[in-house]
Amino acid sequence: MDALDSGTDQDPEVTGTPATLGNTAAAVIPSTRPVRRAFVISTVMALVVLLAAEFLYFTFEAPFFFTWDNLLNILTAASIIGIIAAPGTMLLIAGQFDLSVGSGAAFCGMVLAVVAQDHGLFIGVLAAVAAGAGLGILNGFLVTVIEINALITTLGTLAVFRGLTEVLSSGQVVAVNNFSSIGTARPFLNIPVPVIILAVIVAIFWFVLRYTTFGRAMYAIGANPLAARLVGIRSKRLIFIGFVLSGLCVSLGGLINSSQLGSASPNTALGMELSVVTAIVLGGTSLTGGRGTILGTVIGLLVISVLNNGMVLMNIDPFYQDIARGCLLILAVAFDRLSSRFGALSGRQTA
Repeated sequence: MDALDSGTDQDPEVTGTPATLGNTAAAVIPSTRPVRRAFVISTVMALVVLLAAEFLYFTFEAPFFFTWDNLLNILTAASIIGIIAAPGTMLLIAGQFDLSVGSGAAFCGMVLAVVAQDHGLFIGVLAAVAAGAGLGILNGFLVTVIEINALITTLGTLAVFRGLTEVLSSGQVVAVNNFSSIGTARPFLNIPVPVIILAVIVAIFWFVLRYTTFGRAMYAIGANPLAARLVGIRSKRLIFIGFVLSGLCVSLGGLINSSQLGSASPNTALGMELSVVTAIVLGGTSLTGGRGTILGTVIGLLVISVLNNGMVLMNIDPFYQDIARGCLLILAVAFDRLSSRFGALSGRQTA
């Protein structure tokens, strides 16, 4: 980790200690905090209203929509995206992207299937987790040490790991036997394991972002990277850790997907990165960093999942689901840009 501490990460005349990072990080952008807080609240409230409107509409228009089993289906379908979107939210708050999540999940699932055939399921699971960690380490190294833009880096690794998945499988579907429990078991109140895992992951990242020095530092890095460096925040190290956490959650998503399907396919999780980014941005996380919440991402994810589920129950052509997700992403980005301009204008007026 020494390489992550080198370079311009620490100003020679300005130092900071972990004990003081909470106060210094919070002081990076004091003039815009009320505006940002008001924006987060308004975004969450708008999403809640939209989600409620979807529920009302599909309850009356789609048969069997408002039933306990279907609500669990919605959460189960959203679980993998949500698990991956939680660390993705943290990275975007810090001004970073991870667009390799879809191919990473497919690669981890394929590693599980191929290794388990010859060495057993336990070793296969360990290999898949190691593959996800390796993906995160590679992305983190390229972004923080080589200093390649995160968007370019993860677009490149997206292609690399999709190709590696094809190579491992020779383009074929590989069966995964005796691994259904993590994807289909319902151990408590008939709630599927993926939904329970989603709740745990969301709770962990919510706590980290809200109550830890690490979380506050990620906000400071995204809001003003230069100021964060000047107050002693080791930006490169924290961003590197963020990419590793993302890789680990990607491996978890790949394991759950393989468990649900009973197999691993080179075409698994195609377009997953679009769903992840849409949920994060729709939830109010700024593309420029410094603003966002896990709660917003969860509600954005539910908006997308309810829309997809309702369209299926109404027998609407599935291709329209992609159109709907694309429109939601465009609207979310447009809203983010407008809100950034509003925040800048409000900041100048209160200065």
